[in-house]
Amino acid sequence: MIVENKMRRARNRREFLRALGVIGSALAFPPRIISASNPSILLFTKSSGYEHAVIKTTDGKQSVVEQALRSLGARHGFELMATKDGRIFDSSEFRGYTALFFYTTGDLTKPGTDGQPPMSPRGKQAFLDAVHDGLGFIGAHAATDTFHPQGNAQGSADSPKRDLEQGGQSEPYLRMLGGEFLAHGKIQPATLIVNDANFPGVKTPPQNLNEEWYSLKNLISDMHVILTVETTGMQGEPYQRPPYPVTWAHQYGHGRVFYTAMGHLPETWENEFFLGLLAGGIAWVMGHAKAELDANIAEVAPGYAQIPVLPTAKQ
Repeated sequence: MIVENKMRRARNRREFLRALGVIGSALAFPPRIISASNPSILLFTKSSGYEHAVIKTTDGKQSVVEQALRSLGARHGFELMATKDGRIFDSSEFRGYTALFFYTTGDLTKPGTDGQPPMSPRGKQAFLDAVHDGLGFIGAHAATDTFHPQGNAQGSADSPKRDLEQGGQSEPYLRMLGGEFLAHGKIQPATLIVNDANFPGVKTPPQNLNEEWYSLKNLISDMHVILTVETTGMQGEPYQRPPYPVTWAHQYGHGRVFYTAMGHLPETWENEFFLGLLAGGIAWVMGHAKAELDANIAEVAPGYAQIPVLPTAKQ
């Protein structure tokens, strides 16, 4: 039985790499990051701000996001554990995973909306240190609506107004992630521009992908942009700006960070383009795929720092 389990794990790992066309491309990581018998992800979905429908669990049923990631794991050979309990970062348990996956909102050191146990300040620092030391990190959609700096407007991800000051890079979490949520308009189709067709998992996007498109600020200048959104023709004040990044990757110390602003709608988590993009990002974050990570934001999105002037929120 032990031999059979080892053979199955080896076969799953080969299939994961072969599916992404990256066999033989694993990069060197600190030994403890790859010490687990299988690649594994810790999905963290605590909401101290607005709780998105796709991460809600009701009657013991897995959330839409968890179901989609478990299906990806079964297809590509990684394991998943999901939690909303921030206390996990006060233990060494989380360091045993190959990567973290955040779909979160608000100040995670506070109980907030969902009432789940928060991180401690020590736990927050521990997870940031772990990513810097080599633990992979994936963020989706509302991960940029998390840990806004003190003094910035706080609220739900569905609040259309946000403090416009370019101060988010003072927050270590947002520096690690690479950008901060500003606002969003109504759900609508938009055109994606592929800036790196060679990044693992990237395919030709649908002509018009329906989503709740986040308008972002405080984008770091050394990120590697994978996708930008074409803002021409988009409706709403948050999009009155030049095209800006909505999917990117960058190195944070020894750790790899991947983020996509998509993921609001349940149907997005069934979209093959989006799932392929996630699978590629996961493979790269885990160290099983190569990618050229030149800082291309100034080239592919030269107006990225031009954020729209939004009207003052009504009291």
